[in-house]
Amino acid sequence: MTRILLYNIASNWLSCFPLSAREQIYDSFFLKGPACESVEALICSFSASRSVEDVNLDAVCSNIERILVLSLLKNGVYSIALEFGDSCGNEEYVYGFLKQNRSTSISRMSQLLASVPDKARPRAPDTLSANLFFKHIALQLLSAAYEKALQIHDKRYSLDEASVNGTFAFIGETFARICRRGSADVLVLIVTPMMLDHVRSCFSSCYDSSASDLIESRPESVFWFLLMEEIKDSYAVERLSEMLLHRLATQNIKDEEAYWILWMLFHRTYKNNVATRAMFSEKFLLWKVFPIRCLKWVLQFSVLECNPSVGTERMGQNSERFLEIVQCMIGLWSKREFVQSTSMEQQAYLTAAVGLSLERMSKEELESTKNVLHSILEGVSCRLESPDNLVRKMASAIALVFSRIIDPKQPLYLDDSFGDVIDWEFGQKALSSVSLIETPSGRESMTSSESNSGVSQKRHKGRNNNLERDDFRIPESRLLDPDEIIDPVVLYNESFQVQRGCVDDDSLSGTSEGSSDSSLKPYDLTDDYTDLERKFSQLGDIITALRKPDDLDGVERALYAAETLVRASPDELPHSAGDLVSSLVRLRCSDLSALVALLVMCPFESLAVLNKLIYSPNVDLSQRILITDVMIIAAQELADVKTLRSKTWRAELISPISERLPWFLPGSGGPPGAGPWKEASQTGPYLSWSHNYERELPAKPGQRKGTSRRWSLKTATSQDHGEEVSRNRFPLYAATFMLPAMEGFDKKRQGVDLLGQDFIVLGKLIYMLGTCMRCMARHPEALALAPALLDFLRSREISYHLEAYVRRSVLYAASCVLVALHPSYVASALVEGNQEVSSGLEWVRMWALQTAESDSDSECYSMAMNCLQLHAEMTLQASRALESAACFASRAGTAPLKTNEIVLPFPSRSF
Repeated sequence: MTRILLYNIASNWLSCFPLSAREQIYDSFFLKGPACESVEALICSFSASRSVEDVNLDAVCSNIERILVLSLLKNGVYSIALEFGDSCGNEEYVYGFLKQNRSTSISRMSQLLASVPDKARPRAPDTLSANLFFKHIALQLLSAAYEKALQIHDKRYSLDEASVNGTFAFIGETFARICRRGSADVLVLIVTPMMLDHVRSCFSSCYDSSASDLIESRPESVFWFLLMEEIKDSYAVERLSEMLLHRLATQNIKDEEAYWILWMLFHRTYKNNVATRAMFSEKFLLWKVFPIRCLKWVLQFSVLECNPSVGTERMGQNSERFLEIVQCMIGLWSKREFVQSTSMEQQAYLTAAVGLSLERMSKEELESTKNVLHSILEGVSCRLESPDNLVRKMASAIALVFSRIIDPKQPLYLDDSFGDVIDWEFGQKALSSVSLIETPSGRESMTSSESNSGVSQKRHKGRNNNLERDDFRIPESRLLDPDEIIDPVVLYNESFQVQRGCVDDDSLSGTSEGSSDSSLKPYDLTDDYTDLERKFSQLGDIITALRKPDDLDGVERALYAAETLVRASPDELPHSAGDLVSSLVRLRCSDLSALVALLVMCPFESLAVLNKLIYSPNVDLSQRILITDVMIIAAQELADVKTLRSKTWRAELISPISERLPWFLPGSGGPPGAGPWKEASQTGPYLSWSHNYERELPAKPGQRKGTSRRWSLKTATSQDHGEEVSRNRFPLYAATFMLPAMEGFDKKRQGVDLLGQDFIVLGKLIYMLGTCMRCMARHPEALALAPALLDFLRSREISYHLEAYVRRSVLYAASCVLVALHPSYVASALVEGNQEVSSGLEWVRMWALQTAESDSDSECYSMAMNCLQLHAEMTLQASRALESAACFASRAGTAPLKTNEIVLPFPSRSF
């Protein structure tokens, strides 16, 4: 009968029925019949309608969708849920099924209901979409559960007897199917306010009895006790619990209310079900990442097993289970492999879990737990070696909590940002991503020495900007005595001060306050006055002073004068550069200006010493990092050297006979940069037969607009014919910077293990090589050095290093290679058959793609995606250069170009 009504009548005759007749005769057959049988027949007719011939398929499907909306969304699901609950008393049949097959019928009906949004057509009513349909179903199921809970409470059934009720079983199975369909968030949006109102109503009535007894006394609590117990699907329970915690974190809710919501849902299954205990103690603590509020709730419920209002006392908790969970968390947290292979968010989450758990432990419990003390110390020391500031902050937080347990009166503060209350979020909300080209790890400060070098780099850069601007200006000539002994430092300082207009009065006046006997500057009375006032004028004197570590004042004065004397470029600089570099590196001075000046003024001699020292067993970790910092700053300075050259206007020797201008316009001659001629607007009251023309002329170099009321330009300086230009000097020294640094990185010497414990130096070294490639961007030398650098990076020990810091540096260096190579150079290399360039660029693409897919570090993922974007842009430009070369070759009649393959952003073409 159902088949005839749905297929034959609906497709041919139903449209002819009046609306009242259709409702009383046709629709009533499905709406007033058994709900389970009618719904099953309607839903199953969706798939069967496609196999029926000679029917109007659209009319049949639209009719089925209309009846489903009428039968299900108007309390149809509510009736089905109550029918399953009432069927518990039937000894023989449950709507056509034997009683022992009741679970099968419940599972089938819930499966059919969850499949309605998928079976509906795209043009179906909006109420059959997944969100709206599941929302209506959930509301009806919760209403049925509330009514059934009141009935059970009135009949005084126990919870074990109520758990066999068919209504609760049907609701649990339907909720599991909805979660499997990816709509757990729809259920959470409906369930969360209901549970929150229920918990608040429980605590607003009275406070005489215990909280758990108070919740159990309410009739509505029966369903919430059995909801998670009736959901047999472990994945659905986990997904629903995860969405519930995230939803509660966004609400204005107290910790006590959140705890009692978790207790109301999970306290029965947590005691009786192993999967639920594993979900809270393993997945939610070790592998998932929740907000810190959710973490506190999970710890309070599953680890401490007490209400947050209890305080430091743990009421009713299993002490052995608490110590077992804490030992498991600390054991995983202390492993070096966990730090190397886990994302930063996961590390911060587990660190917070360990720290919050340790805050609730006593010294006796800590000492009684096996291997916990050793694991904590191992985990702290492992993280303190990390170049990442956030990882070191995690170690400092655990060390502070650990010290408070051992000796509360003497806490250990390894980080000044921590106070009495520790921020277990570690300021992750304030972190911002940095451009790929700025740092290899996306953070400004990676190590303390790196931050110090950054400060000194800013000072050095500010000083150099002033020096570079005037290094090559010729001072005013004056007559000199040929027998006079000239101090190059004094000469350099005097010329610099005169040019800047800031001559020191103390150097010109012998009776100034600074040079008088009443000066307030401190000095050592035991030393000779002449020794204190002696100025360094020779590099040999500076080297001798730097080699006397017991004379701190002399070392300080030598460091102060070193940069100025090196910048003056004396004749003995090439001979003394090596000894001076060795002395400065040995001092570990945080001010890198003198070393940078040596590398800029005397690159070959200075780099010969630094390249030996970086792999020498006689220097430590901080000195190697200092060497890489100096090379980075020097490369950047060499790439941006400013010189001053005279600017002259060259007149044309041969003037053109005819110009490409109208005959009535003035000639185009004039200074470079002049604008085009335009007809001037007439300001007078009378018209004129003549035409006036005007144009804009460029301002003279060194001129600025006057500040007075006179309409004129005022010359700022007397040097009107000079201009400042930048000249990249780094490509000349690029090979000396890069090639020796890439040799011997994989050799393990005494005290030198770059692939192991000294991975910070390896990361800084790779970052330095990438910076060198950036400093010679679009230069032919970049194409010559790129294959060697790519071959260095593609080494498996480097590209697949366990530390994320090294992998970030490799991604940064690979991106710098892509930026430095000019697309025309790449096209030329492909035309010439250069296998090294093509294979290296293909490796960059494949390795970046693999890193983006599998790397656990989020910053490595973002840097790999940027690297792929740079590769795609470079490849596109190179392909256009190849196309233009091929077009020119075809016009010239030459042989076609034979090139290696280059992968383009679109896969349908290759060159």
